[in-house]
Amino acid sequence: MNLTVIGTGYVGLVSGTCFAEMGNRVTCIDVDEKKIQGLKEGVIPIYEPGLEAMVKRNIEGETLHFSINLGEHLKKCDIAFIAVGTPMGDDGSADLQYVLQVAKEIGQHMQHSLIIVDKSTVPVGTADKVRQAIQNELEKRKLNIEFHVVSNPEFLKEGDAISDFMKPDRVVVGSDDESATKKMRTLYSPFFRSSMDRLITMDVRSAEMTKYVANAMLATKISFMNEVANICELVGADVNKVRIGIGSDSRIGYSFIYPGSGYGGSCFPKDVKALKRTAQEHGYTADLISAVEDVNDRQKMVIAKKVVDRFGADLTGKTFAIWGLAFKPQTDDMREAPAIYIIKDLVKRGAKVQAYDPKAMDEAQHFYLKDLPAVSYYHSKYETLQGADAMILLTEWKEFRSPDFEELKQQLNTPIVFDGRNQYNDQMMQDLGFEYFQIGKK
Repeated sequence: MNLTVIGTGYVGLVSGTCFAEMGNRVTCIDVDEKKIQGLKEGVIPIYEPGLEAMVKRNIEGETLHFSINLGEHLKKCDIAFIAVGTPMGDDGSADLQYVLQVAKEIGQHMQHSLIIVDKSTVPVGTADKVRQAIQNELEKRKLNIEFHVVSNPEFLKEGDAISDFMKPDRVVVGSDDESATKKMRTLYSPFFRSSMDRLITMDVRSAEMTKYVANAMLATKISFMNEVANICELVGADVNKVRIGIGSDSRIGYSFIYPGSGYGGSCFPKDVKALKRTAQEHGYTADLISAVEDVNDRQKMVIAKKVVDRFGADLTGKTFAIWGLAFKPQTDDMREAPAIYIIKDLVKRGAKVQAYDPKAMDEAQHFYLKDLPAVSYYHSKYETLQGADAMILLTEWKEFRSPDFEELKQQLNTPIVFDGRNQYNDQMMQDLGFEYFQIGKK
């Protein structure tokens, strides 16, 4: 098929590239000329394992193209995907200005029957607004062109997005037209070689709702386990053992019940707020969802509190080595990362910070922590430790899982480790001579 993907952010670029990998002819559109030129040259604006090689392979194979000209590529397009950003407003609502602007431009340029797919994460009812924006432009042009608006939310995990797209556990298609559903089924059929049971069809509004509910459910599991971890510390239990005990129940499972420093990223914080806002707009107070958000906000400061409890409120003259800045491993994304809040609190109390992350240091240095001269950046995890009074682990990158603990002790001024992801065995750390603090165990 001939596909047009509008937006070359995380969702648009991954989706367009994976569709091209399956043999479709894909053109990714963006208004940023510099970004498009870079993509044509194989310069990838985000870090995602496997994406760069796949982009270059499909450019060379002429299945993947990049352009700033939407009108030209709609002429021969079968399906147009809207994959632009929906940033969060101050009140928690999703900002639809970019989605609706794209819808307007589609209405201004489309010349034949077309399926328009909302790939962006959007509130319930957005498809109606997209449909109306397109229809308004067609009426201005005095044209009667059939089109269908479909909801096809993405469920991509940063750091594993290529695998998620190429081998999805499910694809949700919300459509009110059987012919549009059939075409979407044909598009996705190569991704389900053994069975099509994982393509789930439903009405548009239910599909829009599914994305928000999925992320809110996962966020709820995380916040619940972090709340349990805090209780465990108070009563003298070990959350690591509690997690194993409850995870062995097949009704619960082990996914998303790892205690830590709270969730971050572009999806969970934004989608939890948006779902809460949607409820408010319809006269319903979502107490549980609000609590999920409140618990997570508090959890981001748990490690900072442990540092203060150990060293005192005034951290002047103290230096802390930070291992991990991204909100999760295998990405350079620092949006809402716990590291931001913890580092800012330490610096506010007078501390100096020496930081290392395999991928996210540019993001930290030039954006999220750019106004903090007390933060220095290093090129290796061991170099970061030199002269520090303690090490704080905040992102569970693989290279942090089995470090040289003797090297760690030699580099630190004092052998103290604050583990925000419970990566190490507490008994082993004590045997090695470390003062070891983790989440959910006193």
